[in-house]
Amino acid sequence: MEHYKVGDIAEKVGVNVETLRYYEKIKIMPKPKRMESRYRIYDELDLKRLLFIKRAKELGFTLKEIKELLNLKIESTATCGDVKHLAEHKLTDIEERIKDLKSIKNVLVKLVNQCVCEELSTDECPILEVIDPKTISLKGGDTI
Repeated sequence: MEHYKVGDIAEKVGVNVETLRYYEKIKIMPKPKRMESRYRIYDELDLKRLLFIKRAKELGFTLKEIKELLNLKIESTATCGDVKHLAEHKLTDIEERIKDLKSIKNVLVKLVNQCVCEELSTDECPILEVIDPKTISLKGGDTI
């Protein structure tokens, strides 16, 4: 079985060493074995687990959710349906975030289009006027 030092496994997976140490701290990665020289040493199972974590993060799962996925993966009574339920919940979260981002995009497009005179001072910038907390908009359309 192949073994890796901390820098080697981090580079192979494409994460930094501090990230790997953080994963160990929050117990999403097991504590590594140590060589006689006290260097941390990782094996193929650690590599596979780290790749799993990285891929799950790329799919938008939080570290807490990844921990749940890993627990389901090793739990003998867990089913594919359990994993599916977690993925469906993540999908709903992502759809909500996309909806929020589209709303933000629409507001920014309107603000950019309102900024027709780029030579105005920042005191007269319509974008900054909307962001400025001096005029806070309340529910119901009232402003302060």
